[in-house]
Amino acid sequence: MQTETQKLKPTASQPTPGWGLVLVVDDEEQNRMLLRDPLEAFGYQVEEAENGIQALQKIAAHPPDVILLDLMMPNMDGFEVCRRLKVDLKTSHIPILMVTALSERKDRLLGIRAGANDFLNKPIDIQDVILRVGNAVHTKHLFDQLKVEQEKSERLLLNILPKPVAERMKKGETNIADSFPDATVLVADLVGFTTLSAHIIPEQIVQLLNEIFSAFDVLTESHGLEKIKTIGDAYMVAGGITFLRSDHAEACAELALAMQEEIGVLNQMYNISVRLRIGICTGPVVAGVIGRKRFAYDFWGETVNFACRLESTGEAGKIQIAESTYDRLKHAYQFSPKHDLGIKGRDHASAYWLDKAHKH
Repeated sequence: MQTETQKLKPTASQPTPGWGLVLVVDDEEQNRMLLRDPLEAFGYQVEEAENGIQALQKIAAHPPDVILLDLMMPNMDGFEVCRRLKVDLKTSHIPILMVTALSERKDRLLGIRAGANDFLNKPIDIQDVILRVGNAVHTKHLFDQLKVEQEKSERLLLNILPKPVAERMKKGETNIADSFPDATVLVADLVGFTTLSAHIIPEQIVQLLNEIFSAFDVLTESHGLEKIKTIGDAYMVAGGITFLRSDHAEACAELALAMQEEIGVLNQMYNISVRLRIGICTGPVVAGVIGRKRFAYDFWGETVNFACRLESTGEAGKIQIAESTYDRLKHAYQFSPKHDLGIKGRDHASAYWLDKAHKH
């Protein structure tokens, strides 16, 4: 003769029992035992609470996969426990199976209104309990897996886009384009890296570039600036575009000085000889998201173009800044005398060298 437990072996279409934590909440020890014993026989881990307050404390400390909740308890009934759990974002997704002897329609409606996911009737039917708990735990685990995948997707999105822009995309905004009348752009290029790359294997090239740019990422974040992109061995940063701030020019200058110091440290660490050529310009920019499948956040305008020109016409190991940036920094830093860039089609294009050795 088959026992009740033997009858309940899952089929291929049923969730596999015994892989979750169940919290049984009832003020009667005998009732808790009637639920605990068959659940443990199926391999579930079972915890118990003898009242609503104790249940809320245990759930806060160690959230279960499913809750079997008695309705008729002193001080705080099951309806109130359920309501509190469902309004809390940390616990609202946990399936609640209300265990009740109440059969009236209005009582079930009260349970549904409180947030109950399912009901178990007294006297307890063991087969009914096992099947419903199995379905509830399975649903909870699917939710947990979905949440993990969602978090992975969000992390990937934040690796591509600034956080405020990513939030706008998540809300369904598709055409993201903004104009910023006052921003600072920094462009840095690794001088000597191309020559170095010709003498090391591809894996070492990628590893070294990753080490350098990862160090720059940390510095960029610590200075409250936004990394825009890398192009080959060039690194582009902006200030005042996603988080408005009035000191973006100074923040970019401080970042440039820190990057120069960091590249010196990395040169010693890896026994290489790479230097930075940096250009900085302040002015209006237009920024936005381009693409649909492999989208990217980018920005455009004369300020961006001139920052790139300042970098390309600069000198290794130096920081060349536009006059617009100099006007913001001249009272806080010392500079070499103004020099003309000699750019065709651009009259009086001048710049300054930021002297990293003489900050007031």
